[in-house]
Amino acid sequence: MRTIKLTIAFDGTHYHGWQRQENDPTIQQDVERAVSMICNSRITVHGAGRTDAGVHALGMTAHFKTSKSMSCSKLQKGLNSLLPGAIRVVSLADESTDFHARYSALSKTYCYATFTGTIQPPKERFYTAHYPGRISADAMRSCLEVISGTHDFSSFEAAGSRDKNLTAGRGAVRTIFCAQLNQPSAGYFNLLFTGNGFLRHMVRNLTGTIIEVGKGQRSVNEFERILKYKDRQQAGTTAPPHGLTLLSVNYDKVTGIKSFQQL
Repeated sequence: MRTIKLTIAFDGTHYHGWQRQENDPTIQQDVERAVSMICNSRITVHGAGRTDAGVHALGMTAHFKTSKSMSCSKLQKGLNSLLPGAIRVVSLADESTDFHARYSALSKTYCYATFTGTIQPPKERFYTAHYPGRISADAMRSCLEVISGTHDFSSFEAAGSRDKNLTAGRGAVRTIFCAQLNQPSAGYFNLLFTGNGFLRHMVRNLTGTIIEVGKGQRSVNEFERILKYKDRQQAGTTAPPHGLTLLSVNYDKVTGIKSFQQL
């Protein structure tokens, strides 16, 4: 039995996230349908995690097991011929039998893209959140310094993120290895996060609150207090999903810092 690792890029605009659902289109459903057709059997595809409705990916990782004796190049070509244009398998390879897309992952890297100009180019409306007006890059960078390291991110998790009655496990504690703000061109700001895990809506809740600080609606000191409160009601609004892209899932050492320089 082979273990096949997939790296998948997708446009999440018209999907209700990664995980299969009863009545709504999802990335997992479309990928499983294509894989099952190629392998001539019902296949379950395991993703590295969930993504929200409307969120995109350049490097979602998934895996499945099969006894199909087809080369990786033919598998990749066949899958892309069956998948809709919004989903592409950008790489495919055999992995060790103990590889798991979710449990083997050491970190993930996300990018949240924003535009602050008065008029947003229409072609960007599905991939970049529009926050018109002046914004302080220095204030936002100060917030990113605050969240770097290991913290309890209860203030930035959505309802239903986890079972709060459980006493075992890490709870809402996560480690942010790297958090940066890049400005690829005038009016554009990319917030980038590499961490060992993210709670439901955590990146979007962090981004929404950090943008409020950048716009002068909150102070950096207030942001620091919000993190310590461990209370979602103290934090800011949730940034819309379409500005968020999963860049990569990392299985070796953390490589997010190097990739940030290109964004």
